[in-house]
Amino acid sequence: MSSLSIGEVAARAGIAPSAIRYYEEAGVLTTPERVNGRRRYRPDVLTRLAVVRMAQEAGFTVAEIATLLNGFDPDTTAAARWHALAARKIVEIDAQIARAQVMRRVLDQSLHCDCLTLDECAGLGWTSEVELGQDERLDRLGATQATVCSPMNSL
Repeated sequence: MSSLSIGEVAARAGIAPSAIRYYEEAGVLTTPERVNGRRRYRPDVLTRLAVVRMAQEAGFTVAEIATLLNGFDPDTTAAARWHALAARKIVEIDAQIARAQVMRRVLDQSLHCDCLTLDECAGLGWTSEVELGQDERLDRLGATQATVCSPMNSL
């Protein structure tokens, strides 16, 4: 079985050699044998790197990928590993989506802003106001302050 240099692995996998060294350090790739002080990889490292790429596309961090590959009992099936990590990742992604939706509403409101200064906008606190109902917002800001910036009127 022929071995591959780090440059050959990098070229075939489409990643930088520094990424390969980082993956070794993070425990994603096993430390390869060395011949005359140089890393020599078995060809199956390319399959492992394909799994790493797939996990990255699913949003997994390098630490999570190390868990996927090495953090389970060796008898645990690939499906069980994916299921365990995917269930947690979906909860995380749902939280990110909810946060992004709040961000979007704040940005949409900012497009209708008539404030003369940023201090006026800061006093209105759009981020928290987006999540409040109209009555709560008016109670918190007072009806006269709520009319200073048009996003408050549009909610």
